[in-house]
Amino acid sequence: MIDFKNGAVFKLRKTGGFSNEKWIAPLFVPGEVFIGEYQAVRDYVIFTNKRVISVNVQGVTGKKKDFTILPYSKIQTFSIETSGVFDLDSELELYFSSVGLVRFEFTGGCDLSAIARTIGENLL
Repeated sequence: MIDFKNGAVFKLRKTGGFSNEKWIAPLFVPGEVFIGEYQAVRDYVIFTNKRVISVNVQGVTGKKKDFTILPYSKIQTFSIETSGVFDLDSELELYFSSVGLVRFEFTGGCDLSAIARTIGENLL
């Protein structure tokens, strides 16, 4: 589970597609659409048109997984920091009602505009 109290930071890189579809697709509700997948060493985050699904892969074999569901409807505000010339990383900060800050850090080259647009569409 995400460490909500410390605003956990995940160093994520974009995957080539939807490589963890077999684990995530069964969680989708009607009308839910995949937007992007970003992975750390073992953990990964899926963005859909309705929510963020954060997956913490546990154990030696990685068969045990903890799924944290963060619906866009519970976001109060969000912030995006784009990459620059010397600082190639970008960040997404989401402020959820009753949860607080959740922060994701992305490696260079990740374009967060589609995610920002989707979150905005759900909030406005």
